[in-house]
Amino acid sequence: MKVIISRAELVALIGKIQNVVPSKPAIPILANVLVEAVDDQLIISATDLTVSMRVYADAKVQEEGSITLPARRFFQLVRELTAPQVEIHSISPEIAMINAGSSHFKVHGMHKSEFPALPDLSEGTQFNISSASMKELLSRSAFAAARDDSRQVLNGILLQNANQTATFIGTDGKRLAKIHSEVDLPSDFNGSFIIPLKAVEEMIRMLDVKEEEKAKITMMSDKIALELKSTTLISKLLSGQFPDVTRVIPQQKEQAISLHREELMSLLRQVSLFTSDSSSSVRFSFSNGELHLSATSGEIGEGKVNMPVNYAGEKLEIAFNPAYFLDILRHSKDETVKFNVTDSYNPGLITDSSTAQFVIMPMRLD
Repeated sequence: MKVIISRAELVALIGKIQNVVPSKPAIPILANVLVEAVDDQLIISATDLTVSMRVYADAKVQEEGSITLPARRFFQLVRELTAPQVEIHSISPEIAMINAGSSHFKVHGMHKSEFPALPDLSEGTQFNISSASMKELLSRSAFAAARDDSRQVLNGILLQNANQTATFIGTDGKRLAKIHSEVDLPSDFNGSFIIPLKAVEEMIRMLDVKEEEKAKITMMSDKIALELKSTTLISKLLSGQFPDVTRVIPQQKEQAISLHREELMSLLRQVSLFTSDSSSSVRFSFSNGELHLSATSGEIGEGKVNMPVNYAGEKLEIAFNPAYFLDILRHSKDETVKFNVTDSYNPGLITDSSTAQFVIMPMRLD
């Protein structure tokens, strides 16, 4: 293998793929990336056996071939180089020379045959979606997913396909985010897929809001792939039964409370400074035309703020975790959001003008 590529292009490829390389690989080869020179392209692949990624860029291929190189050292070295062009030249199946200007480095890799083969996607069901839409669907559901829950399925996003609609749901049991969009799928294609959070976060990173590019999604019974321009991400799906969340989502009422989003975020940030680590809850008190927020901590003190709202019922008190409420407001749109709440013990529902629904569980009132 002998290939010449611009350093800037190579750095860009590394930036896209570096997060897929596992920090604690299950087997030694996973600490390496597969570097291939084929058809005037340099292709780099990485996998942790759950999430795999392949990226490519145009390059001057003088001799086709491939080798695996230690990802961390290779990436660090390329970033430190100053020459505009980088030459990668394998002198044996396990050793590569990296030449840049007057600098020359010999890097020990591993034989390409040890690198796991990336899955074949030809059998999957595909649909195209604008990259901006896909990014919105993922980012507005992923924030509510669990991070290290013992229930493995909650460490991912549920994608449900039915009636040419894709619905994305994330929950950690304390909050929930659900959003849907129409997609161009076969009308008889139905299915549920649980995408691991690492894959979701990589997809969000891949997708570009500014571009009108279409992303290609491929779905199979045990994996999902996202292709966008020169990048392909393939992820295994999580197995298990995602909880039925429909029972948790409250019904929307005609007379929902309108909340000014920016004002509420500002007040919540202020009053949350008076919550303690042991009981991070803020009391929401709704009375005629007003919402009072308060938090008390024995060590810190007490915070009280209020804002006008269109509430006209009997006094209602309910407590929420301010960090979760702020997360939902950050992922909401519009100047005002609608808040549905019935009593102190049942979850609240926050909606905006999009298809998103956000549910937050109440905390015990002290």
